[in-house]
Amino acid sequence: MSSDSSSYICPTWPAPTSVRAYVSTRIGGVSNAPFDGLNLGDHVQDDPAAVRQNRQLFSSYIDMPNSVTWLNQVHETDVVTLPCDVLPNSADAAFSSSVKQVCAVLTADCLPVFFCNQLGTQVAVAHAGWRGLCAGVLESTLNQFDDVSQVMVWLGPAIGPTAFEVGGEVREAFMSVRQEARLAFTPSVELEKWLGNLYLLAEQRLVAAGVTQVYGGDCCTFTEKERFYSYRRDGKTGRMASVIWLDG
Repeated sequence: MSSDSSSYICPTWPAPTSVRAYVSTRIGGVSNAPFDGLNLGDHVQDDPAAVRQNRQLFSSYIDMPNSVTWLNQVHETDVVTLPCDVLPNSADAAFSSSVKQVCAVLTADCLPVFFCNQLGTQVAVAHAGWRGLCAGVLESTLNQFDDVSQVMVWLGPAIGPTAFEVGGEVREAFMSVRQEARLAFTPSVELEKWLGNLYLLAEQRLVAAGVTQVYGGDCCTFTEKERFYSYRRDGKTGRMASVIWLDG
């Protein structure tokens, strides 16, 4: 079991010092195969006691407040503002302007997207699988901020452009929203299949919405097996957590 910085990644972005953000890896933790490592997902049939211990370990590694809210993610576009009295049945992004309120999403190939404003007074994180990304989860999250032009974004670990094979219907769905999405797809060796670039698709949508600072997008959960969980690679597997909060 590891307790050093290999168990998490800090975004490389010029965020204000009041913003704390991290994404976990699978390194460390107490879960057994096929979740072996620091699985933070409690919906994947892992031992609940192991998940609870992993969440406690991750929290201690990064000195995270105990206000984290875990969402029921459904690949759509709803955003919850935290804290809230009644958590909605589902949401794929969380936003907050409250100090010490942790926003979190779980992923294992889908794209975690971190947001903060330049003043360091508003933060958010979104879970962007291709369906949610295409439907507008990033735009819905940006709508929570006072001034989109002052928002910076970091794209966390997701399945990379050499591994994300999709059918033509996925390409067509993105192109029906923005024609420039064609640039994010290259033909696969498999007949009538395409390789999609989630990072580029996200960047296109963010820039079109008015974001001028986009960072990250240089990992691949599918190919980096020792570091990340990947649903597409392994099927039954764990989840990484992406968390962000204001530290005051």
